[in-house]
Amino acid sequence: MYKTISLVLILVSAQFIFAQQYELNSPNKNIKLDISIEKLAKWKLFYKDKLIITDGEIALNVNGIAFPENKAKVYKANKQNLSEEITSSVPVKFRKLKVDYNSLTLVFKNKNTIEFRMYNDGFAYRLATNSKKDIEINDEIVNFSFPKGTNVFFPEEISMISHYERVYQDTLLSGIETGKFASLPVLFQTTNNVNILFTEADLYDYPGLFIEKSNTLSLKSKFPNVITEIRTKSDRNETIVKEANHIAQTSGKRTFPWRVFTVTGEDKDLLKSQMVYNLSRKNITENFDWIKPGKVAWDWLNALNITGVDFKSGINNETYKYFIDFASEYGLEYIILDEGWSKTTTNLLETNPDIDMPELMAYAKQKNVGIILWVLWKPLDKNMEKVLEQFVAWGAKGIKVDFMQRADQEMVNFYLRTAKEAAKHKLLVDFHGSFKPSGLRASYPNVLSYEGLKGLENAKWSKLITPKHDLTLPFTRMVAGPMDYTPGAMINAHEKNYMIRWERPMSMGTRAHQIAMYVVYESPLQMLADNPTNYKKESESTTFISKIPTTWDETLPLDAKVARYLLIARRNANNWYVAAMTDDNPRELEVDFSFLPEGDFQMELIRDGINADMNAEDYKLETLKINNQSKLKIKLASGGGWAGILVPVN
Repeated sequence: MYKTISLVLILVSAQFIFAQQYELNSPNKNIKLDISIEKLAKWKLFYKDKLIITDGEIALNVNGIAFPENKAKVYKANKQNLSEEITSSVPVKFRKLKVDYNSLTLVFKNKNTIEFRMYNDGFAYRLATNSKKDIEINDEIVNFSFPKGTNVFFPEEISMISHYERVYQDTLLSGIETGKFASLPVLFQTTNNVNILFTEADLYDYPGLFIEKSNTLSLKSKFPNVITEIRTKSDRNETIVKEANHIAQTSGKRTFPWRVFTVTGEDKDLLKSQMVYNLSRKNITENFDWIKPGKVAWDWLNALNITGVDFKSGINNETYKYFIDFASEYGLEYIILDEGWSKTTTNLLETNPDIDMPELMAYAKQKNVGIILWVLWKPLDKNMEKVLEQFVAWGAKGIKVDFMQRADQEMVNFYLRTAKEAAKHKLLVDFHGSFKPSGLRASYPNVLSYEGLKGLENAKWSKLITPKHDLTLPFTRMVAGPMDYTPGAMINAHEKNYMIRWERPMSMGTRAHQIAMYVVYESPLQMLADNPTNYKKESESTTFISKIPTTWDETLPLDAKVARYLLIARRNANNWYVAAMTDDNPRELEVDFSFLPEGDFQMELIRDGINADMNAEDYKLETLKINNQSKLKIKLASGGGWAGILVPVN
């Protein structure tokens, strides 16, 4: 929820309106937006007086008619200076955050509007229509261009039917072939070292946005159309047979998604921006006190490959009791039963004959461990009320929903429907096979995480999960919202020793690199992806991970370069957590602890071992006394990491 604590309203004079040229600045004056309403709604963006985006175009094709129409007249321009205190019930970056912004709302014929908001860390705009009847959206124009020399981190897609698990291409924008398109978010870097992260927020009853290369330095919007006929290929795959010639049919009186441009002069500031959350509608009527974030032991990545037991491992009660015992021993809140627990993937009301669900749920409850159940989206959607009632009757605490693979209007509505129904049944939600977060968790904080990225599971079949990839995600995908990367590999190797193994996967980079992810990567539902046998063998690492929370009251980036390294501090209650990660290049960083309050802290840390350059599993556990006068040099091996837990002495 949020509370507006100040408001200034200015009605712009008629003389100014007829000029149809407008300027909007960020509160700190670093970012300036020039808007022109002539033949089209156009805009360009400046950072510290330097042009960073040009040829911005805004339009909505409604029932075959453009809004704003050619040479549209602005009837009113309302400017506001606002300050909000935004509070998050499941805090991913900040529990409370004061946000200042300036806004400009242009009112056109029929009271249709374009609203612009300018923050200190970027700007956003959205359209709104005011029709009493339902409308058909044929298209939305979201066009913009960049100066020569702009670099891009481009998650290219080959189809809008996608898992959204892409490697970000780090290249010049001019080097992207015309017609290639990407899912969001996309990061641009200008020659004067300004970052522009483009994504969307408050996505409801509307398709997700993609962007397509349209010219040497230009991009344009691309949307999936409404699907009119679809053919089922398997339990999780579909073929689109027919599409309509429009992207949405929706209420005529509504706002449309925010087009969000996070703008930072320093790379590290991308790590603290939460514009998507700030801009998205908040649920202020429902009580979500029942939500319990936490860590979860996951079965699928490790293929249930446990050892040293006197039963056959697999999808059965004995194996899952072993997982429950492990979770209980280390204080993990949940385990997941991934694919295979149900009678079939399409029958979610009956269990695999080797699973006695009531017995398993009772055992987990006795051990104070919750169980989350994996489901395919389609059989869930087909019988959602009955399925969720059955899950609650069994005692489940949440659902992991998988293989959506689409972003058309119907699918976007499925996400909302699932979040809403799950909340009604007090169930957590983790979306896999999903598009990026777009603000749904602001309304339904029981949605704890999303995949929508190329995570550690890809280590089972590829060599693409590199340290550089790991260092790209926090500045790109994670800016949009929580990401379920599924960290925690206990088998670690450098690239030269790395092997693809389905049943005993390993990570690329050091052990400390994996452990640092628990501070760096944001996900209120955070996985431990390796198997319990390995975690028990590596009890020192596991115990350290178990002490790291999954929600944060405060986030303080200390130093960072996109795709190269980062150093970040986070606070939960009175404890601080600091972590560093690097790409393939070893490096030395300095931690300045001046952010700490007065008093002494005991810091338990894990760092790369002296031989981590040869053996990626080499690490060192140490304890130091720290205060706000302390400075500490840390050495990171290639693909390395560092993590510290700071607890007040008194």
